[in-house]
Amino acid sequence: MNSILLHKKPGKVSGEIFISGSKSESNRLLILNHLFDNKINIENLSDAEDTRLLQKALQSNSVEIDIHHAGTAMRFLAAYLAIQENRETILTGSERMKQRPIGILVNALNLLGAEISFLEKNGFPPLQIKGKKITKSFVELDAGISSQFITALMLIAPKLENGLKIKLNRKATSLPYLAMTAEIMKKLGIKIEQNQGEFHIFPKTELGSHKFMVESDWSSASYFYSLAALSETAEIKIHSFSKDSLQGDSEVVNIYRDCFGVNTKFEENTVILIKNPDRELKPVRIDLNGTPDIAQTIAVTCVGLKIKCVLTGLSTLKIKETDRLAALKNELKKIGALSKITDDSLEITGFREPDRIPVIKTYGDHRMAMSFAPFCLLSDLEIENPEVTDKSYPAFWEDFFRIVEEN
Repeated sequence: MNSILLHKKPGKVSGEIFISGSKSESNRLLILNHLFDNKINIENLSDAEDTRLLQKALQSNSVEIDIHHAGTAMRFLAAYLAIQENRETILTGSERMKQRPIGILVNALNLLGAEISFLEKNGFPPLQIKGKKITKSFVELDAGISSQFITALMLIAPKLENGLKIKLNRKATSLPYLAMTAEIMKKLGIKIEQNQGEFHIFPKTELGSHKFMVESDWSSASYFYSLAALSETAEIKIHSFSKDSLQGDSEVVNIYRDCFGVNTKFEENTVILIKNPDRELKPVRIDLNGTPDIAQTIAVTCVGLKIKCVLTGLSTLKIKETDRLAALKNELKKIGALSKITDDSLEITGFREPDRIPVIKTYGDHRMAMSFAPFCLLSDLEIENPEVTDKSYPAFWEDFFRIVEEN
């Protein structure tokens, strides 16, 4: 089995890296661009495998589209293909993708008038999609589901003859991602009204030419915040980020400042991470309902600093590339954590000596590999299947070693 051995490297971390565009912003823009005849000039597009797979799928006229592990692509394309009149498509993916539920989105689309059926297991890919004109304009959803289901509907809404009103019941999961979708669409001139758990997206037949600069990916930056927190001293410069980010994971700035003593200095489109060695570290409780993708990173940081923590709002982690809560509990034990999980939380309750050389399984999950990598500042560490990082951050290991090895 392929693996990478990271040797213990305590001390200072510093350097400068460029992170490519946000996967979340890029994937939304790609769908909108194809819906509106490629009128958007997208700059700093993500180089993530997920984005490349979505781009390839959107350019394909094949009867069968295989999006492998790309969950965002599966959800966005299900909605996109549902409104491609007179086109029939089979949308499939990897074995893990066939275990990830999509029934709520498919049912919502079918209630609107789409014609989508499940080819194997009810509620799961692969899907057979017969593209149709949709005229219904109201749908009601449980907001506790994946925000990507809701975003998929939002993205196609302006191309529906009567637009779409989406009513959300209960508290929304990953709300910042819905806000990101709405803001991107508004910047492109699409009319959206929001109020008390409702999104009303108005129809728009044409879009003028637009240039859209994609901000770099805050989820990818989070691993360097963890590196800074676990270092003795740190000064890491990362391009290209904005104080007024659309990305929910920009909350990493506040979390790492308040909980782990990593300060962020903004200079034009650059952030500089500086460790505050005098920061008093205390047990933390963080609700990550809006930012579940940084849960693994924060958990590893807590173990490295021997900080007890309770992380909540993690219900969606069970349906990611792997069951991230179960995977985290298993692998955190190897680096010295005593932890327990529920359906939506992780609690680190104590610490023991880590394995002599922890061997971290990645479970086919890019974030498992990247979130554990910073622990090498404290211990030798082996990570299996390091190439999984290609899914969201192909240059991760190159950038990681630039920061860790050059000091």
